[in-house]
Amino acid sequence: MFQTLLSRINSIVSLTAQESEHFKTFFIEKKFRKKQYLAQQGEPCKYLIFVVKGALKAYTTDEKGNNTIMQFAIEDWWITENNSFFTGAPSMYDIDAVEDTHVLLLTHENYEKMLVEIPKMERYWRVMLEKRMIAMQRRITILLTYALEDNYKRLLEVYPYISTRFPQHLIASYLGTSPETLSRLRKAINAKK
Repeated sequence: MFQTLLSRINSIVSLTAQESEHFKTFFIEKKFRKKQYLAQQGEPCKYLIFVVKGALKAYTTDEKGNNTIMQFAIEDWWITENNSFFTGAPSMYDIDAVEDTHVLLLTHENYEKMLVEIPKMERYWRVMLEKRMIAMQRRITILLTYALEDNYKRLLEVYPYISTRFPQHLIASYLGTSPETLSRLRKAINAKK
């Protein structure tokens, strides 16, 4: 269960065997059923979440009850509500399971303790947070700059599995459109082929 995560970490920083074993002690292993919450809007987000198996979504709900997907996470991905996790503020997002999901959970207390006890992890998290900032900036730029068709094609190029792992209405929400509009777009794209 930790092998994939440790491989990812070791691609950025090299942990000794002793550090790797100690690293494992900071996590809580847990399984969630489909539609079960890992974090809820308005409550502090308690965990950095590493997906071992399954799929999660992070989303916000407006006053009319409309959901906007902010992030997807599948195997080998991290997910959290950053502001809430790092500051203790109420979460702006819900995070729940799209499929039955197996995760490794890291509390903020254990995150801080890990950075002190395994100093190499400071570099790992800095690199991860830089990548996350770049991805978020890219997503905002693409959503604001490109047409929906281009956004959808880019999404499928970068994440070709997305349409098999997540329902169309969630993908539409992620792209900032309606399921009906995405359905028409998909038909138009297929007609061009």
